[in-house]
Amino acid sequence: MVSAASGAVAATRALDHLVRNERGRLTAALIARLGNFQLAEDSLQDAMVSAVSHWGRNGVPHSPQGWLLQVAYRKAIDRIRHDRSQARTVSALKPLLGEETGVEPHEIPDERLRLIFTCCHPALERKSQVALTLRTIAGLSTAEIAAVFLDSETTMGQRLSRAKTKIAAAGIPFAVPQAEDWPGRLQAVLAVIYLVFTSGYAAGPTEARDLATEAIYLMRMLDRLRPDEAEIEGCQALLLITHGRRAARLDTNGVTVPLAEQDRQLWDRPMIEEGLSLVARAMARRTPGPYQIKAAIAACHVQAERSDWPQIALLYDELWRLEPTPVVRLNRAVALAETGLFDLALQETGMVAGELDQYQPFHAAHADLLARTGQTAPALLAYARAIELSGSEADRNWLRQRCMQLRQRV
Repeated sequence: MVSAASGAVAATRALDHLVRNERGRLTAALIARLGNFQLAEDSLQDAMVSAVSHWGRNGVPHSPQGWLLQVAYRKAIDRIRHDRSQARTVSALKPLLGEETGVEPHEIPDERLRLIFTCCHPALERKSQVALTLRTIAGLSTAEIAAVFLDSETTMGQRLSRAKTKIAAAGIPFAVPQAEDWPGRLQAVLAVIYLVFTSGYAAGPTEARDLATEAIYLMRMLDRLRPDEAEIEGCQALLLITHGRRAARLDTNGVTVPLAEQDRQLWDRPMIEEGLSLVARAMARRTPGPYQIKAAIAACHVQAERSDWPQIALLYDELWRLEPTPVVRLNRAVALAETGLFDLALQETGMVAGELDQYQPFHAAHADLLARTGQTAPALLAYARAIELSGSEADRNWLRQRCMQLRQRV
């Protein structure tokens, strides 16, 4: 017989797994039915609270996803009934009450792509588009999204609230746009999926919530929906080539391993080859875009035993023309340093120091440049700042190793 304690543990584990891996899919399905972001989020949260006690007493249901959706629907209607200002919409939701039969996981429609396009509607600012998608699709907390954008949690919470209100007030449809609307929406959608990927990749290979794999799944879905689109192929290639190196990112002690020092035997070669094939196909279309160039840079790191830094520097020149951001300028400076142009690289990093003061990779790259030019004391200070800003213990340990090696050389 299952004890109350063991039942509670099993329920908590099952729910934790669903929150990490299925929240985006469940939220998208709810929004598709309810047409209201906040109501969907609140109702799903209510259902999860109910699940803890119900599953603890009666065991985890055969289809926990279906159970959560059914309960969330009912919770949504309960919320509307208690809100007199929205009472008129109750009749529209009544049909949901009839869905009492079990719902199998494979029967739950995957509405995430439609939700991404809804979040990326031109009526919203780019920052709000990305933030809202990270919240609803990736399930990131407000604090986690604020960290991505170097904003305060309060500011990000207000931005998310305004975005949800604007979607409801403007009657933005929950749909994949018509062909003529794709050019205005595609870059935002790609930016969102790429950020979902980088959020998962930064979390590391041991993170249970595999956002990186989910982002690749969404990219494949987008590619099927819109085949022969060079920027989609480029973004997909970038994700695959990057993800293919994932198993070599940490050593046996959990310390970050720089790309040049990684054990290439650990790389997922089939995934990398698929990415290389995609970037070649995209570049052959001769409609260059930012994601194709980023994928080409990623390819320059994996096609030979050593990274092709002169070619990478040239590609960053082209990327800077299309995407003149401080981060691109920083990465270009790193490439210049690898070709031996240390003074020019330091000059370039100095020009973005103010804008990237809260950006950990800037301080790590700046520290390396200072160390390679014999400026030990400033380099140690820059490493200390990078360690302070790092959100990953693996990165912090690697930076500490670099500090120790630098001190030993003095």
